[in-house]
Amino acid sequence: MYATERQGQIERMLLLDGRVSVVDLAGRFDVTTETVRRDLGLLESAGVLRRVHGGAVPVDRGSTAESPLTERLQHHSAAKSAIAQRAIEAISDGFRGSVYFDAGTTTAAVASRLGARLTAGPVEVVTHALTLAHSLAAIPDAALTLVGGRVRGITGAAVGADTVRAIEGMRPDIAFLGTNGVSAGFGLSTPDPDEAAVKRAIVRAARRVVVVADADKLGRELLIGFASLADVDVLVTDADPGPELSAALAEADVEVWRA
Repeated sequence: MYATERQGQIERMLLLDGRVSVVDLAGRFDVTTETVRRDLGLLESAGVLRRVHGGAVPVDRGSTAESPLTERLQHHSAAKSAIAQRAIEAISDGFRGSVYFDAGTTTAAVASRLGARLTAGPVEVVTHALTLAHSLAAIPDAALTLVGGRVRGITGAAVGADTVRAIEGMRPDIAFLGTNGVSAGFGLSTPDPDEAAVKRAIVRAARRVVVVADADKLGRELLIGFASLADVDVLVTDADPGPELSAALAEADVEVWRA
């Protein structure tokens, strides 16, 4: 096989799998690992991929990569709907208490199902996400508190010191939390330090943390870590985590709910 053919196949594998391994590629193409590394170096120079330890990922999966909210609304919509339907079961029949909703498109899908889940009268609902506030305010049995702060346009969420302080003064019974990455070694992570500070405050404040993350987030590590796996009570996702992440989740006593 010519090098150009091999490199073309590597590009296609990245599109399908989201990551390639040097060792796996060497075995697949029956070449040395040095040959694979040269291929990856050339593809990185061409802007096709970004090299990471042991392999490579697409360029849009860098540690600071973050899609606008309007774009994320179009991604994995079926998966997010399935995850939300499973995650809302964390609110038990007859629930009376308080619920916090983090910003994000998957948490928004969970929030859209809240009204149908409430059967025992009013509950307290809190969010710092402007994009969720309108729909939450329309739920008859939800008394909404909107946490203010400086609004970050790319996510439509309040961030900053005032936002963090407000959350630190709360103790919600359940928090539905979004994340950009979930990994065995780095835990939960996100690209922006202000978003990370808010998420960290939510994790510390909540009695029970339910993380919602589609399969694309599993195994990813973004720039800023905001929680360890041990801080999570439930992970709701649409795919089985890989062996390393599964073992780490089990060790941290995290319940994994498959949507």
